[in-house]
Amino acid sequence: MGNPKGVKRDFSQLERRRLKAAKLFDQGLSQAEVSRKLQVHRQSVSRWHHTWLHNGANALKKAGRAGRKPRLHPEQLEQVCQGLKAGPETLGYGTGLWTTWRVADLIERQTGQKFHPGHVWRILRALGWSCQRPAGRATQRDEAAIQRWKRVRWPEIKKKPSRSAAP
Repeated sequence: MGNPKGVKRDFSQLERRRLKAAKLFDQGLSQAEVSRKLQVHRQSVSRWHHTWLHNGANALKKAGRAGRKPRLHPEQLEQVCQGLKAGPETLGYGTGLWTTWRVADLIERQTGQKFHPGHVWRILRALGWSCQRPAGRATQRDEAAIQRWKRVRWPEIKKKPSRSAAP
């Protein structure tokens, strides 16, 4: 099941709706009235009512975060982001290119947490960084000379089909 592709759920809004239903149950409204008031399906209200009766309104709160807790705290992520902006030269690397190995080294130096370079891209994506490759063009490149060569010299040296060859 799940959500249609591209549809995100606002879990806080869903929790507020369930807690509003609990308040209406406290006021003595029937399940049908709560369903009409909140404009939700009666089966959902029935499920909420059963949970509310047996476990109270706190049971209608949203579940906590799923999965493993992150190893880096938001302050540490901010530290890493500042280190990324400073550039790899500040760590003693010869070029200004970040590689996953270098980012893993930065994270370990700044936070003490060791990450495999193959997983560092997840942290980079969370920070809003993307994979970019440098353009493989020479800085001395002369665009005018290249265009002139393509227009004049290339047609001179390009092989042409012989006239005797049948189409």
